[in-house]
Amino acid sequence: MSNKKGFTLVEIMIVIAIIALLAAIAIPNLLRAKISANDSLAKSTLRSLSTAAETFATARSGQYPAAVADLTGATPPYINKNYCDGQAYGGFTYACTFGVGGYTLTATPVTVGTSGTEAMTMTTGGVLACATLCN
Repeated sequence: MSNKKGFTLVEIMIVIAIIALLAAIAIPNLLRAKISANDSLAKSTLRSLSTAAETFATARSGQYPAAVADLTGATPPYINKNYCDGQAYGGFTYACTFGVGGYTLTATPVTVGTSGTEAMTMTTGGVLACATLCN
């Protein structure tokens, strides 16, 4: 009788089943955390854009920027990046409407449920609105 060492097929199958079970538990939680992080980033970006517009208006006797270029092109710039260029940042695209009397900023998820939960809008004065409760 030879003395062979190694794992049986049953032992290997049990290990694979345990790994699959752990992956099935961990992956959905990871995806939810990513969506939550994207939502938080979108709110933060809207707040940054709003703060830049409000600071611009304060420096100009209440006159808001006419375009995002007024915020990025100032010396020093009010914001360093133009988020309103139609590209996706952190799973969201941003639309910005500026006028002398105010602004409207919108963050829309690229894919609802995958990159973010819902669209968010911030208006003059830094008022954040969502379809459901914004946390």
